[in-house]
Amino acid sequence: MIGQFLSVHRKAFSSNARHILTLNLSILILTCAACGARDSEQKNATGSKSSSNAKNNADTSGNPVDQPLTKLDTAAYNLKLVYNTNGDTTGKWPVKAPYPLDGAILPFKRVVAFYGNLYSKNMGILGELPRREMLTKLKQECAHWAKADPKTPVQPALHYIAVTAQGAPGKNNTYRMRMPFHQIDTVLSMARDINAIVFIDVQVGMSSLQQELPELIPYLKLPNVHLGIDPEFSMRKSGKKPGSVIGTYDAEDVNYASELLAKLVRENHLPPKILVVHRFTQSMVTNYRNIKKRPEVQIVMHMDGWGEPPKKKGTYQYFIREEPVQFTGFKLFYKNDLRIAPHLMLTPEELVKLKPMPIYIQYQ
Repeated sequence: MIGQFLSVHRKAFSSNARHILTLNLSILILTCAACGARDSEQKNATGSKSSSNAKNNADTSGNPVDQPLTKLDTAAYNLKLVYNTNGDTTGKWPVKAPYPLDGAILPFKRVVAFYGNLYSKNMGILGELPRREMLTKLKQECAHWAKADPKTPVQPALHYIAVTAQGAPGKNNTYRMRMPFHQIDTVLSMARDINAIVFIDVQVGMSSLQQELPELIPYLKLPNVHLGIDPEFSMRKSGKKPGSVIGTYDAEDVNYASELLAKLVRENHLPPKILVVHRFTQSMVTNYRNIKKRPEVQIVMHMDGWGEPPKKKGTYQYFIREEPVQFTGFKLFYKNDLRIAPHLMLTPEELVKLKPMPIYIQYQ
C-alpha cells in the first residue's frame, strides 16, 4: 500500500529570540504496508495487537540486559553536578533532586545523539546517510566533544522518531503515524555497532502520551533504550493540526511519562532512564516547577530550535537555563543552522562555555 508520509520540520527564530513556526512540510512517498499494520487503531492501548507484536518481535539480541550496574558514587555525582554548572551564579543550578539509582549515565557522561527517521532523508542525519557513513560521522562528533571537554566521557546515541506528526488526519484523526517495529529493531542493530544507546521519540499529534507510550513498553524495558517527547507536536489542547501552531505539554504530561519509565525501571531492575523533553518556547512546557524528579529517571530539557548562534544561545538561556528542571540539552542542525547569516553552526568548544553546560547534544 502506497501512502504519503508528511513530516513537519523545525522552525525559525524571530528577531527577539522567540521562534516562529514555519510550515516546512516535506512529502515522502513510501511503501506503508508495515506502517499501516503498526498504525492501525486498537480497542485499548495496553491490550493491543501491536503491543503484543512488539513483545514477540522486538530484536533484543545483543542488548546488555544482564550487565552489572555501576554503583553510584554520590561524592563524584555531586562534584560532577557542580562542574556542569560551569560557574553559573544564578543559584538555580545545580537543581535539587533525589540521587539517581545505580547505573546512571548523567552527569558522568555526555550523550551525543544523531536524530531522525529511517524513512526520510529530510528529518535528520539518522536516515539521511547510509548506515556505515552515519555511524562513522557520529563517532567523529563524539571524538570532537571528548576533545572539547576531556573531563566528560561521551556516550553515543541514536535518537529515532518512532511516532511522527502528520499534516493529514489519517484514518483515526490522530495526525500521527507509528513507525513499524522492525525500524526500531534496525536502529537497535545500528546502535550495537558502536555501543550506542537509543532514544525513541514520540510526536503525538492529536493522540496522547497515554495512547502512544504503552505501545513502546517492550522497547522501553530494554536497559539501553530511553525516551524523548516533543511538545511541539502535541496538539490536543489547541485542537489544530501539527504545523499550524506550536503544541504544548504540561508538567502533568511530563510526569506521566516519567512515572511510566520509573515503573519499568523498578519492575525490571534497570538503570535510570533518560527522558528528553524538547523545548524552544515558554508555552511548550507549562508549570515546569511541578515536574517531578525521580531516582529512576533523569530529565533533560532540550533546546530544540534552529537559527543563528546568538538566537540559539538566547533561547537556551531564556527557556532552559532560567526554568531549571534537572539536566539540559542542545540541538544542532547540519543544514538549518546555516540558513541565516553568519551561516555557522555552533561548535563543541563554544557550547561548553554555556552555563550550565548541556549534557545532552543532538544533531539533526
